[in-house]
Amino acid sequence: MKESFISKNFRDTSLQLIAVCNTILDTYAQQGYDLSLRQLYYQLVSKDLIPNTQKSYSRLGDIVSDARLAGLMDWNMIVDRGRVTQKNSHWDSPADILRTCAQSFAIDKWKDQPCHIEVMVEKQALEGVIIPVCENLDVNFTANKGYSSQSFMYRKGKYLERQAAQGKELIILYLGDHDPSGIDMDRDVRERLAMFASEDIKLVRLALLYSQVQQYNPPPNPAKVTDSRADAYIAQYGHVSWELDALDPQTLSSLVETAVINYRDEDCWDDAVEREDEMRKELETMANDYKESL
Repeated sequence: MKESFISKNFRDTSLQLIAVCNTILDTYAQQGYDLSLRQLYYQLVSKDLIPNTQKSYSRLGDIVSDARLAGLMDWNMIVDRGRVTQKNSHWDSPADILRTCAQSFAIDKWKDQPCHIEVMVEKQALEGVIIPVCENLDVNFTANKGYSSQSFMYRKGKYLERQAAQGKELIILYLGDHDPSGIDMDRDVRERLAMFASEDIKLVRLALLYSQVQQYNPPPNPAKVTDSRADAYIAQYGHVSWELDALDPQTLSSLVETAVINYRDEDCWDDAVEREDEMRKELETMANDYKESL
């Protein structure tokens, strides 16, 4: 919602930019997405409304901050995914917790599938785009935040080892930036997980591919020449790189959904959904029966 805390006079150019930002945010909100400031920035850059520079990004951040404080932009439509507050759950009665259980109840719909699929993304900023589709598809999601720690990769590798012991093929669907380190992270994720799992890992890079750069034409950035992997990258792609955030959220969501469904046994999936629905109805009946007995 929009809520005002300060009074501020904006330049006409700033007001025009705020109006465009609100249109973009409203459009994605209708599709069920919230955006980070970085994602909003790239939507503006891709429309040639602002230049792709650090100065431009900083200016947008200042305008958005002031606009929200002045009540011109919705506080809920731009999110900071790196900071969350943990809190306990509470209910008014046992019937309420039974009803909550019924609403959130889910079985492992991949238990009888021939493969185990996980989705990984380089950046935490894209959680709001990828998590909803992963929840709907019942697949595990991880925001790696760059190169993941050894502790995390060890725990994940051992988890995947247990999945492989059940006869499942291990598949990682990965999304990352198209830059020297972003490309190398494919290798890093595959090699370290395979080492800790003592199993072959099939890693499929869903984005960002060079073919997608050519198709969607996201705004480019200079390649980081200080990156130790820059020489090999520049020799193949030149002195430019592209960030995953620049792709349209719906495009990213569709890439994940299409890939997962491609590996899914639909008959097995439909059977699991039917069993889950029946069990959920049992919980709803329990909640209703408890309420009526009071």
